[in-house]
Amino acid sequence: MNPGVFSCRPAALPLALACALSGAAASAWAQADATTVAQLGAVNLPDTVVTATRVAQPLSDVLADVTLIDRQHIEDSGAVNITDLLARQPGLELSRNGGPGTASSMFLRGAETRFTAVYIDGVRVDSQATGGAPWEAISLSQVERIEIVRGPAAAVYGSDAIAGVIQIFTGKGEGPFTPYVGVGAGNRRTGKLEAGFSGASGALDYSLGAAREVSRGYNAKPGANPDLDGYRQSSTSGRLGMQLNKEHRIDLTGTYTNMDAQYDGFAPGLDDHGLDDHGLNRLGTLGAQWSAQWSKNYSTRLSVNQSQQRYETLPSPYLTKTTLRNYLLQNEWREGNHLFTAALERREDHLLNDPIDRSRHQDGIALGYGYTGGPHTLQVNLRHDRDSEFGGQTTGGVAYGYGFAPGWRVTAAAGTAFRVPTLYQRFSEYGQPALQPEKSRNVELGLHWAQGASRFGVTAYHNRVTNLINFGAPGPCAGLFGCYENAGRARLQGVTLSGAHRLGAVNLSGSLDLQQPKNADTGNLLARRAQRLLKLAADTRVATGSLNWTLGAEWQAVSHRWDNAVNTKRLGGYGLVNLYASTRIARQWDLLARIDNLGDKAYQLAGGYATPPRSFFVGLRWTGR
Repeated sequence: MNPGVFSCRPAALPLALACALSGAAASAWAQADATTVAQLGAVNLPDTVVTATRVAQPLSDVLADVTLIDRQHIEDSGAVNITDLLARQPGLELSRNGGPGTASSMFLRGAETRFTAVYIDGVRVDSQATGGAPWEAISLSQVERIEIVRGPAAAVYGSDAIAGVIQIFTGKGEGPFTPYVGVGAGNRRTGKLEAGFSGASGALDYSLGAAREVSRGYNAKPGANPDLDGYRQSSTSGRLGMQLNKEHRIDLTGTYTNMDAQYDGFAPGLDDHGLDDHGLNRLGTLGAQWSAQWSKNYSTRLSVNQSQQRYETLPSPYLTKTTLRNYLLQNEWREGNHLFTAALERREDHLLNDPIDRSRHQDGIALGYGYTGGPHTLQVNLRHDRDSEFGGQTTGGVAYGYGFAPGWRVTAAAGTAFRVPTLYQRFSEYGQPALQPEKSRNVELGLHWAQGASRFGVTAYHNRVTNLINFGAPGPCAGLFGCYENAGRARLQGVTLSGAHRLGAVNLSGSLDLQQPKNADTGNLLARRAQRLLKLAADTRVATGSLNWTLGAEWQAVSHRWDNAVNTKRLGGYGLVNLYASTRIARQWDLLARIDNLGDKAYQLAGGYATPPRSFFVGLRWTGR
């Protein structure tokens, strides 16, 4: 079988059906540019992007491979958590040890979860224990917008952004005072209650929201402790902005999430049944920003922020706490079609994980140049970071786009990136202080077409990672089970196609990822990553009496994966169908109904862990206007 295409053999029914659907849809589609279409049906997108270069840019000027997800799409999706929502986007794949709230990984273009830099309202989120963002602790309830940037961005953000950047934005107040209340319920005693308000008055704008979600859950590890593994989550977010005058503005933001998720631990001697363990995950962010427009051409932005993640397991004793602080001074000079940027940044990491109590910092300077004129678009970035442990690290990136015909543009980009080892990887009983930063070199080519509501995009990429940190055999560390070591190389290559088209009253969208995320030393596929990901969606509006319904369907098809690095434990491919419907049932009242995993498919994202069976949810929301 050619690994670059789906196998449509009867033995792989989900993939066979996916092949049939993709073939049928191909004649109807004009696929969408991944830089301009939010996957799975969002079409009315904001016209600016912030995350690609840390500067607000018109969407048409962005050269990176970007997906935008707005609030309407989030509400229509009915997704329970942010990982399920992201897993429906091009180039992203989810691995999770059970249900919501359990250990989760997001693989962007097949890269390790720690290779994606994650920000909430500009506040960096990461774990110095596991490496990468604690996705299971990020609440979807308060999210207003998400920007996904694929490809290395270390020349803009410094360490971590080897595969890309995901930035999450909470809501900003505008217009008159607007309160809202929402309530929802689903099977397995799932419930949700949310409330908040937003608005603006004079120089002030404000928003505040809170939510509580509970679920009885399901048995996430059959054969272990035969109990139900549910979760309870509380979250809140707030934002306050003040326009001091025409030139100066101050913004304050904050978020907090408290997740209590049950999982099955193991206790030898208890008839192989596990303990009913709880994972207690708390994540908080605080940010302050001052924006100043000193002249028509020159502006600055000064931000100070902090995030803190605390993870504890009970009754099994484990506690880890990561504190991150960032200080950023961003300068922008615009001159006609030219944009010059210069940034000074300091980042501080601290890990408390008994007996570890360690800190480190990085100081960085970043320069950028952008040009947009006629058919030509150019972006160049260069950054140098001085790490308190590893010395100097220099990264760069260059991207060029050429509009060679009406609606058509070709793009090319190259960039380098790095990630320093976590403090746990260096100083735990399994760590080695001599570990070196992981580094990467990426090149990619893209072709994009857009005409009216129809769009098509294809991006091919090749990312080589060296000094890859693996967990290897026992060696120089104190651990008896193994040690972290710079013992690997990875080759992440693939092609992403995405598209959207309006066919009569139906909006069609979808993406296809053909990827080869491999260990370059052994030739094996990286654990829990598929070679083929297909995601299709359709929605339409239907009038019934006085109600106007939005009806939608989603299809996800994922090929087989391997649960281990040596590729001996196979995780079968699967296909999922999700349905949703929404309508305004009265003035200020909105109804949403959703069914996930319609076919009640049994599949695994991690070996030995069950995933949620068929689920349904109905929500009602009141918004005062």
